[in-house]
Amino acid sequence: MLFALCLACCCTMAAHAQDTPTVNISAEARVGYYYDALDGETLSDRTGFKGDYLNIAVNGTLNHSISFAWRQRMNKKISESDFFDATDWMYLTYQANRNWSVAAGKQVVLIGGYEYDRAPIDIFYASEYWNHIACYQFGGSGTYTTGSGRDKLTFQFCESPFRYAEAHNLFAYNLFWAGHHGPWQTLYSANLFEYAPHKFISYLSLGNRLSFGKATLELDFMNRATNHQTYLFKDYSVVAELACFCRPWLNVYTKFTYDVNHTDSPGDQCVLPGTELTTFGGGFDLYPLKGKRDIRLNACVSYTTGTNSNPNGVMVDDLLKVFVGLTWRLPKLSFGK
Repeated sequence: MLFALCLACCCTMAAHAQDTPTVNISAEARVGYYYDALDGETLSDRTGFKGDYLNIAVNGTLNHSISFAWRQRMNKKISESDFFDATDWMYLTYQANRNWSVAAGKQVVLIGGYEYDRAPIDIFYASEYWNHIACYQFGGSGTYTTGSGRDKLTFQFCESPFRYAEAHNLFAYNLFWAGHHGPWQTLYSANLFEYAPHKFISYLSLGNRLSFGKATLELDFMNRATNHQTYLFKDYSVVAELACFCRPWLNVYTKFTYDVNHTDSPGDQCVLPGTELTTFGGGFDLYPLKGKRDIRLNACVSYTTGTNSNPNGVMVDDLLKVFVGLTWRLPKLSFGK
């Protein structure tokens, strides 16, 4: 797929050499105060002021058929084994016509669900699954968009989120549907991930968004299974979030997550066997600039209860999390047409 994309790009660039490239540059950052308490005791290493994200994004077009996208985390360390650790995505897209496109590079692994799809800078507390999935990997994809534009079907072949330094040849196969039909939107996927050589875990992930005036309800269900286990309702996650823009400048929300793994399979490396966790909470987002969302003041609180068998787990029993923060996005700079 990568060779085909490069060939298509070269042919298109030659045919449309007169096109003027466009470039858009943007930046965003989030800082805030964290308070975490476990069993009523303050966690000193996780409490205090902290800068979470500092991202630079560049996107644009080379001509009318070829576009590019790149996002870099400026505050994330780069390891010696992988220079692209701090690169969320960096890929080229060739739009053959209004229906078909192909892309290659470092991409978001296409897994369904609205919590997973949301930018990390917009997540304040999350499911245990979300906290452990390595969602940016190298690969290629092909997308078919219906004539109405309301449905997109994508097949993606990429590195497995469970690859490790000694095994870069673990792969993932993803079939993804994004739909928009009136008040109902979808992010559905069927995934097959290699977690060890020739050993796979399958996902069925169903993300639903329902809009009712100023209110939005997001419901995600993800089922995970490996060979030789009961397929449904043994290893899964549920996420629900209800949000409402009470005023143009004020969004309030409540969110619930549930992660469980009642199997003995080593395939799920995000929610380990023996885990059963529930997190609930809520918060608000306040936008002080009239008609704009470049600046956001926000606060939220969450509480987790249950069992986490992962010694490096993020969400654990009797964990209270409080966050008060500020997010700002710099106005986009555009060059070209």
